[in-house]
Amino acid sequence: MTRAAIPRSTTTPRRALIVTADDFGLHVRINEAVERAYLHGVLTSASLMVSAPASVDAVKRAHRNPGLRVGLHIVLADGVPMLATHLVPALVNRHGRLGDRMVRDGFRFFLVPEVRRQLKAEIRAQFQAFARTGLALDHVNTHKHFHLHPTVLALIIEVGSEYGLKAMRLPYEPGAPAWIRPWMARVRKQLDQAGIAHNDYVIGMSQTGHLDEAALLAALARLPQGVGEIYCHPAVAGEGAITPTMQDYRHSDEFDALLSERVAAAIAASGAITGGFADVFTQRAYL
Repeated sequence: MTRAAIPRSTTTPRRALIVTADDFGLHVRINEAVERAYLHGVLTSASLMVSAPASVDAVKRAHRNPGLRVGLHIVLADGVPMLATHLVPALVNRHGRLGDRMVRDGFRFFLVPEVRRQLKAEIRAQFQAFARTGLALDHVNTHKHFHLHPTVLALIIEVGSEYGLKAMRLPYEPGAPAWIRPWMARVRKQLDQAGIAHNDYVIGMSQTGHLDEAALLAALARLPQGVGEIYCHPAVAGEGAITPTMQDYRHSDEFDALLSERVAAAIAASGAITGGFADVFTQRAYL
């Protein structure tokens, strides 16, 4: 199957759909899956980890596939910083990695000025690294959705305004618990006030690492109106887990779902405009 097998609807659509692979650059197995799912499947977008081990390979693949929309996947937890660790000592653990105690770090981001200063510096370094790739910045999101933290989001908006930030992910999934809706409304308001475009909902949050063909087809069968983003974690099959925190991820099942002709047909039948954030929001008049 090629991308030409995913026809545009001839009717006026009231939906748009962005299909994004996160963690682009984390591993060559992910990079290969992204490229193949873009060329032969339904993938339209990828989010680049600029400080990850296979980021150089990811950038090369992105440049040879200019239609693939690439954004910045800001890593502030469970990863390595862009800056040297001695410049961000409050952000890293004794192994030099960005910590995974997100609740504790969230309080520190809010309460401690020096931690906020280092946080802003690291966010800036990641934007700068993306700019050096020469890729157009399609969107921004964060590893583990850390931009739900109001301080993190405010700093990303502030710094991103200098680097062409125009769109961000709103990580709201239909059917989410009622308690999370006021929080999402606050994030939406922050983005709207800053003039940052965003999707209306996501698909894949409740099935992170397990968004196989059946799950994706079920979600597409009840696709809401508005701008949706399917986010996933594809990778080609290989030995062992890509990271210790991904032990139970079914990367190859997600990759297969992106290549599925049934999934392509379901997207076409939905009548949704497809592409990256840049594509969708240049055609926003359809809503």
